[in-house]
Formats: sequence, structure tokens, C-alpha cells
Amino acid sequence: MTYWKPLALAGFIALPGAGWAEELTFAWTPNPQTPQVDIAIEKGYFEEAGLDINFVAFRTGREGFEAMLGGQVDVTFMAEFPAAVGALTGQDFGIVGDLSRFTGSRVIVNTSGGAVAAPADLAGKRIGTTLGTNVNFYLDSILKEAGIEAELVSAAPPDLVPAVARGDVDAIVPFPSFYSAARDTLGDNYGELRIGNYQVHYILSASPEMINDRPEVLEAFMGALAKADADVQADPAAAMAAVSASMSGAMSPEALDTMWQDVDIGLRLDTDLAELLVAEADWILAQGVVNGQALTLEDMLGKFAPAALEAVKPEAVDLP
Repeated sequence: MTYWKPLALAGFIALPGAGWAEELTFAWTPNPQTPQVDIAIEKGYFEEAGLDINFVAFRTGREGFEAMLGGQVDVTFMAEFPAAVGALTGQDFGIVGDLSRFTGSRVIVNTSGGAVAAPADLAGKRIGTTLGTNVNFYLDSILKEAGIEAELVSAAPPDLVPAVARGDVDAIVPFPSFYSAARDTLGDNYGELRIGNYQVHYILSASPEMINDRPEVLEAFMGALAKADADVQADPAAAMAAVSASMSGAMSPEALDTMWQDVDIGLRLDTDLAELLVAEADWILAQGVVNGQALTLEDMLGKFAPAALEAVKPEAVDLP
């Protein structure tokens, strides 16, 4: 099995209180799914680890990933789907951690056109989604497993809720950030179909330079997150408060408490993620989105860089 392995150390890390720190550029935007970052910021764990984090915000995880591939950032946070594309296209990166998994993926239905009680009821429906993305992958897996066909309508993420509210489509499969807007907009006509055959993984990916040339810096970064991860498990209420504050109140602790019922929070790195990425890569090839060769599980595991997490939280790593 081939993993990313640290080759050489370009510098060394200051001990806490040494008066200087290693710089690390991190593509991350405040969001509900990565409380470990919020806690690490709030409690000063990055500084304790001798790190000076430069946070850079991007509209999407894909953009952050592209910036990392282009050498603009050292580590990026994203959903897992761009990593499948990156692996297919031979990009150089390493997956260093999996912060949380969203377990509440769903199809949202305008029930004014009839209730949907099972996947089979989606047959022949007009379903809006954003083609070429992980939600499209999720919808296709539902239809395939049910053995049915539906008419897929492509729309930009912000356009899906208005489309289903107007009745332009019967149902939508949007990104989770639009679920509450759909519920509010549809009101009494809101219906949902939860099918748990797909979890969104919120992962961390690092550049080859971080993994190969600055492994101790990456280890310090992952150590700060591992420390914060333990705090999240021990005091979820405090974590919700920290996330709400970092999001400037866009989500209240109460709203986060409800949302986190569908979020499996915990820092890890395992074969389940690699298997999902292989399935997504196969789907991407079948869609003709990317030209390339199918990837084996071993190929995908070659894109994992477990050394930093293994050093700070060995029980979190479960790879062959």
C-alpha cells in the first residue's frame, strides 16, 4: 500500500511561548459541520501548537481545493467529492482527516403535487439538482437502487428551492445548506424522503509540500484539531456556542442542536471514505464529466496521508 510519507523537514516548530510560530494557510469558512476548528480557534490550540494560521475563505470547498492544488493554500476543508475528481485527474494532494459526516441527506418534495412515501414514488417525477456534484451522485444512487427513472433538471444551488416552490419541478435534491430554506418556503407543502445510502464527508486535504516538506507542522495542526475534537465530544453545548459565534449568529445553538442530530462529528480516517471516493470516481467516469481510468481502492488509498493524524490520534486511523 502506498501512502504519502514525509520525506524532509524544511523547518521546525516553535514550542508554545517561544515568541514565533510556523505559518500555515488554511482554506476554511465558518460552517456548522467542523466544530473542531471553531474550538481550536476559541481555545487557542493552534497558537499552543506553535502555529500562526492564515484563514482564507472560499465560496465552495471545490474552490479551496483548486487553490490548494495551485499552491495558494496549505490545507483545505471541503466535502469529499472534489477529491474523487482530483484523484481521477492525477492531482497531487493528500487526504489527512475526516472531521464529520452528514447523515441526513434527503429528497425534498412539494407535496401539493402528491406525497412521496418511498423511492419508487419518484418514478417519472421532475427532480431538480445540480448536475455533476455529490447531490447528483446521491440522487442517481437512489434511482438506480429503486430501479426507476426520473427526469433530472439541472439548476444552480440557489435556484432549486424557488423551482420546487413554483412547481417547476416536483422534487429537489439540494445541498444540505438549503434544507431549512426549503422547509420555510414550502410550509405545509413540505415533504422529504430520507434515504441513508450516502453520507457527505467533510474532509481535510493538504498539499504535497505540507505532507512531504513540513510534516511536523502538519502534525501540530492535526494535534490541535484532535485536542479540540475531544472537547467537542466532552461538551457539545460549548461547541455549539462556539460555532454559532463564529458564524455571527447565522445559526443559533438551538438550530445547531437540531442539525447535529444528522451529523456524525469525530476526527477519523478510514476505509469507508476511500470506498465512497472510488464509487464517486466510477460515477464521474460514467457521466463523462472527466476522462480517465477507473481507480481501484488501492489507488484511492494512495491519496490518503494518515501519518499526521496517526501521530496525534492513532485510534482515529483505520486503514489497511
